[in-house]
Amino acid sequence: MTQKPLPLEDIEHIFRHTAPLWEGLRDRAIFITGGTGFFGCWLLESFCYINRSLALNAHATVLTRSPEAFQKKAPHLASDPSITFLSGDVRSFTFPDGDFPFVVHAATEASASQAANAPLDMLTTILAGTQRTLEFAASHGTRRFLLTSSGAVYGKQPSRVTHLPENYMGAPNPLDPGSVYAEGKRAAELMCSLFQRTANMECLIARCWAFCGPHLPLDTHFAIGNFIGDVLAGRPIQIKGDGTARRSYLYASDLTIWLWNMLFRGPSLLPINVGSGKDLSILELAQEVVAVLNPAHTICVARKCAPDAEIARYVPSVERAREYLGLEQTVTLRESIRRTAAWYRNASEDI
Repeated sequence: MTQKPLPLEDIEHIFRHTAPLWEGLRDRAIFITGGTGFFGCWLLESFCYINRSLALNAHATVLTRSPEAFQKKAPHLASDPSITFLSGDVRSFTFPDGDFPFVVHAATEASASQAANAPLDMLTTILAGTQRTLEFAASHGTRRFLLTSSGAVYGKQPSRVTHLPENYMGAPNPLDPGSVYAEGKRAAELMCSLFQRTANMECLIARCWAFCGPHLPLDTHFAIGNFIGDVLAGRPIQIKGDGTARRSYLYASDLTIWLWNMLFRGPSLLPINVGSGKDLSILELAQEVVAVLNPAHTICVARKCAPDAEIARYVPSVERAREYLGLEQTVTLRESIRRTAAWYRNASEDI
């Protein structure tokens, strides 16, 4: 399905909060893996807008398995003269010529379906893909390499820890097949550390959590996307658990601002959580979605909470992002929900 451009207010918001960062990319090139996914669409669209606005004469090369599919998905991006698409698998792609001072490695999204049905494929994509991209960066003049890692690297968050900091030393269970994504990202971070020891480049680690915004799937394992999709489709919101698990959500324009800040001025090999510190329960999230989109909508909770049950949490501490980069959440959850639903509504009306 052809998708609409992102809202201009979001792109201008990103521009306003990153304008001083871009001079280092003037007349230079950036290489992006995962450029056609959720993160990638936001990075590319903001790059194109800012490149034109500041007359940077910068160029982006984007690795994708199917340029043709992306042409159908986002023709307004695929046709931008500042973007070249490189067809290939992240594990084995042919290196393009030229120097690329900046690399963003955002391939391999958190796909629950792939983790369940093709875990070895997910693992090799993360490990071999990261190694291949680091080898490319080390041999093509890269100065700064941004890895989009994940909050999953910490393993299960203890119930007593309300906000998980970057210095938490927990870990996933390495013998649990369900840990494939988390363990892959842990090894990818280590690989960045090893390459930085010998290559003349800085590696930046963005540990990404949960997000909301246009391009977020409405029919996978993301609760906020599913809830928005349910309301838009007129289906009751179905909460499979007891609704007490706590999560937080950062809007995609803030996510993009944080990632560009990480790439251009983040401290090397100092992991930084990218997400929101404003948490709420899954039931409260459903109630927020309903309050914004349709107050009469039905919410169904599968089971009652056991009196002695521990609260499951997936919430980051964002103090390091604030301390080192001055980053803050600027878009509220309710506004995030409104903007996401509006984008999808407009997209469906244009079909």
